[in-house]
Amino acid sequence: MLIPHAKNKPLNLKVPLIILLSSFLFTFLGVIYVFSIAVNTFEYYKMKDTLNYYSQQFAELNTTISTLKKVEDEFRRLFSLNSKEKVLENINTLDSGSIDMENLKQQIRKTIETVGEIKDYLHIQRDIYIATPKGLPAVVNISSPYGIRKHPMSGQTDFHSGIDISSDAGVPIKATADGIVSYSGWSGSNGNLVVIEHGHGFSTFYAHNSMNTVKIGQKVKRGEIIAYVGSTGNSTGPHVHYEIWKDGVHVNPSEYLKKEGS
Repeated sequence: MLIPHAKNKPLNLKVPLIILLSSFLFTFLGVIYVFSIAVNTFEYYKMKDTLNYYSQQFAELNTTISTLKKVEDEFRRLFSLNSKEKVLENINTLDSGSIDMENLKQQIRKTIETVGEIKDYLHIQRDIYIATPKGLPAVVNISSPYGIRKHPMSGQTDFHSGIDISSDAGVPIKATADGIVSYSGWSGSNGNLVVIEHGHGFSTFYAHNSMNTVKIGQKVKRGEIIAYVGSTGNSTGPHVHYEIWKDGVHVNPSEYLKKEGS
């Protein structure tokens, strides 16, 4: 109802029902439209967050896989492995076919740990291999074996804690394993003596040398010349008295002669 002036009668203005309904309908549709835009915007950002999450996860996996590849490459380099082998197998997937990220990361972590354990184990085995004496210190004849024998000078029965290797004077004597020289010098009845500590409980003795060429504390490699054959100390002729000790006990060197070239 409209009242233009105080003196005039009120005017009644009727709005057709169709216009009211149309206005309500347009308002309702507008609200629906705005709501749909809001929902779509929410879904868009939700999808964007999801994509960002998976992008981050894949980036982390790429870093992890690169680390695994470096470990594998170092593993093959150290131990000269030529064959190609799968490191990751049977990766589980979701029913939808998408990758189970957490499961994949867990499998990769376990694989890296396993490769690391194998690498550590093989490092130890390689060190033991390097420390284990192999072959003879001089390529000559064994004139007196390990064990019970008649002493060549006294004629009495005694236990021979090593082997005697007869040779010409001046023949090079070589270390039978990598190690550090713990003694090099005169040792009474042993004459000029060289003792090498190889690690993992192994040590070797080389006695009656004409001359030692190494010093205490010096690192030596298998096959490196450490002395020359002589007949110093209690000796009946040029030879090398060679002993192998394991964990503080002398052992039969013949058991390690078979390891030469292995």
